[in-house]
Amino acid sequence: MTYCIAASINEGLILVSDSRTNAGIDHVSTHGKMHAFDTLSDRKIILLCAGNLATTQAVLEQLHRDKIKNAKINLNNVESLFEAAEYLGHVSVEKQKQHVSSAGQSAFNPSASFILAGQIGTDPHSAYMVYAEGNNSITSSANTPFLQIGESKYGKPILDRFLKLDTSIDEAARCCLVSMDSTIRSNASVGAPVEMLIYRKNSFSLGEYYCFDDDDDYMLRLRRSWETKLREAIAALPTLDKRSVRPMRVDL
Repeated sequence: MTYCIAASINEGLILVSDSRTNAGIDHVSTHGKMHAFDTLSDRKIILLCAGNLATTQAVLEQLHRDKIKNAKINLNNVESLFEAAEYLGHVSVEKQKQHVSSAGQSAFNPSASFILAGQIGTDPHSAYMVYAEGNNSITSSANTPFLQIGESKYGKPILDRFLKLDTSIDEAARCCLVSMDSTIRSNASVGAPVEMLIYRKNSFSLGEYYCFDDDDDYMLRLRRSWETKLREAIAALPTLDKRSVRPMRVDL
C-alpha cells in the first residue's frame, strides 16, 4: 500500500510520501514514490505515485523519455501544470492498457494514481491528482488545501482539522508528518523511509528535502510529543453530563 500527501498553501507546497511496497506478506520492500524531474529553469515538477508499481515505473520512464527526446508534448514544453496533468493522465491510461494486454489475466490490476505538483513560469504553485482513469484531474481548494492518494483515511482527520491556506509552511510540514505517522501506526502496509519536500513559492528550488528512516530521532520525538499532547487533550475534555443519562430501551 502507499500513502502520499500534497499540501498546497499560500507559502508553497509540502509533499510527503512513504516508501513501502506490498505484494503480499512475503513480498514487502521499499521503493521511493516521490520523483523530481530535471526540467528547464522556469519550472519545477514533482510526481507522487500510488498503485501498481509496474505501471508507475512505466509512466515515469515514458515521461522521462519524452522529455529527453523533446517529444511534441513533454514536461519541458507544457504551458501549465494542468496541461502536464492531462498529459500524465493520457500516458498512465496507455500504460495500463498495455499491461492488461500483456498480462492476459482478469485478476491483474494495473491501476495507478498520481499527484503532480510544482510550479511553471509565472503561474502560482499548485498540485493535481490524476485518477487511474486518466481522463480527469482535480486540484486542491481553499476549503481543502491538500490532496491524498493511497491509504488516506487514517491521516485525513488531522489535515481536515488543522491545515488551512494561511497555515505557515513549517507548521503545515509538521502536520503532514503527523498525518503520515498516524497512517504508519494504523496500517502496516505503509512504512518508512518517509520522504518530504518543502517547496517555497516562486523559489524554483528543491533544496528542502528530507528522508526519515524508521529510527529517525526527529520522527520519534514528533510521535511521542503528539501522543502526549493527545492524551492531555483527551483528559482536558468536558466530562459527560450525567443529567442526560437514561436507561436504554430494550427492544428485542
